[in-house]
Amino acid sequence: MSSDRRRPRDPASWDQRYVDGELPWDSGEADVHLGEVIRRHGIEPGKALEIGCGTGTNTIWLARQGFEMTVQDLAPNAIAKAKTKVSAAGVRCNFFVGDFLVDKIPGRPFQFVYDRGVFHVFDAAEEQSLFASRVAELLAPGGMWHSLIGSTDGPPRDTGPPRRSAIEIVAAVEPHFEILELITTTFDQGDHGRARAWVFVARKREV
Repeated sequence: MSSDRRRPRDPASWDQRYVDGELPWDSGEADVHLGEVIRRHGIEPGKALEIGCGTGTNTIWLARQGFEMTVQDLAPNAIAKAKTKVSAAGVRCNFFVGDFLVDKIPGRPFQFVYDRGVFHVFDAAEEQSLFASRVAELLAPGGMWHSLIGSTDGPPRDTGPPRRSAIEIVAAVEPHFEILELITTTFDQGDHGRARAWVFVARKREV
């Protein structure tokens, strides 16, 4: 893919947040929506990719369920922290530092792709569409994608996760995915427990 594509934010600023401990999205507990989605859709363990793994909490949970994990993050310090946690947990993962929109991700094809609050970082419609197309490229036929996305529902707020409308999400994922779920909910834990969110689940379309 072209190396001149615009990066979402300065990678150094993301990395510095892991140095400073400014991680309001990191509750230290596996996301409750993730387990519910796995059970509800009968997603069997297989090769999986977590985009924006952070410190590795959800990575560890997925590995313990039997998924063969490849994990990516833009921030080297996030990957360093994830490696420490994964090693202490006694599970195995393949780690990759890079920009999801630009860099080649090793290990494809995957049966399951997961991101908790990465899709919603991108403001521009073309970046959101590119994100979805990248997920589709990496998935095996019929593969599943689950994302937790900040929602425009709820009262106005000046802080917290970015907010995306249902229309934005649907526009971005077509024509690559069949949407199985777009359910309104809240973020589960941590500093954003009352912020509205979407539980998004989709299957790669067979073209």
